[in-house]
Amino acid sequence: MNAEPDVPAYRAPTLTDVAKLAGVSVATASKAINGRDEVKAATRERVLKAAELLSFAPNALAQGLLRGRTGTVGLLTSDLEGRFSIPILMGAEDASGAGQVSVFLCDARGDAIREVYHVRALLSRRVDGLIVVGSRTDPRPPLAGTIPVPVVYVYAPSANPDDISITVDNVGGGRLAVEHLLACGRRNIAHITGESSYKAARDRADGAVAALADVGLSMLGGKPYYGSWHETWGRAAAHIVVEQHPEVDAVFCGSDQIARGVLETLRDLGRDVPGAISVIGFDNWEAVAAHSRPRLTSIDMNLERLGAAASQHLFAAIDGGVPPTSEQFPGRVVMRDSTAPNR
Repeated sequence: MNAEPDVPAYRAPTLTDVAKLAGVSVATASKAINGRDEVKAATRERVLKAAELLSFAPNALAQGLLRGRTGTVGLLTSDLEGRFSIPILMGAEDASGAGQVSVFLCDARGDAIREVYHVRALLSRRVDGLIVVGSRTDPRPPLAGTIPVPVVYVYAPSANPDDISITVDNVGGGRLAVEHLLACGRRNIAHITGESSYKAARDRADGAVAALADVGLSMLGGKPYYGSWHETWGRAAAHIVVEQHPEVDAVFCGSDQIARGVLETLRDLGRDVPGAISVIGFDNWEAVAAHSRPRLTSIDMNLERLGAAASQHLFAAIDGGVPPTSEQFPGRVVMRDSTAPNR
């Protein structure tokens, strides 16, 4: 083993180079690197040392094919704007290990025909599994046809309870938001949120109502102010709330975009935030929450954690061990400047 590696600088070392340096046949070197039992311990150690000296990296695709794997996963989304899919993708890649798995990202744009096309294209590339990311939390139909690889649904659950779905606890998130406002000493709490046709909006409202009921309170106005998910609705709804309920001392917003609109109107009306009124959002969208005036306290859905869990569940299904099951993850309060104890 005193020989110096003799590999031209212009090409990557090969298995033949490793075998030559270790003084064994190419077949023996292959068996040693792939952990085959037929190789003596001393020979294996010599081959691995030679591979290390040469910085030899086995062909991952070739090794995977021997195990019936390609080391690739398809991620199918309807949210290529990235609000939900990018954090989930980051979590999935982190969980799979750097450089261990390649992810093919496809955008179905909410179109069933486009989705079928992308699924076929991904399967033709022999992906080991599929992660399907929805743009809203309403249950979605399972992928059409027979899918020969494991599938994990994230954010939007599959309508088939037998499928593996990784979701956010929106009811719990709504409860967390109101409990935080109550802990700040707020009692006159309004809820301004998005479209009632969205399950996420209804679930967050249900959690808020339950948290208020626990302390003998009800939502200001007796019900949520449903509208759109945009800042314009937040601005308009804040005007309505202040005019109808001047005693309001807190607003729970169903999204960070709504909350930013609420903050703008309260500032225009001369209402001190967080002194007179505390405001909390939902999503913890850094681009909005961290740059609002004041900076917005928000409920974080832990999307990267969802992505990591989806990846782990998918690999467990691929490995064929104990069948993974669906899982729901809680959110968390991220404190900034828009909430404070009632003075």
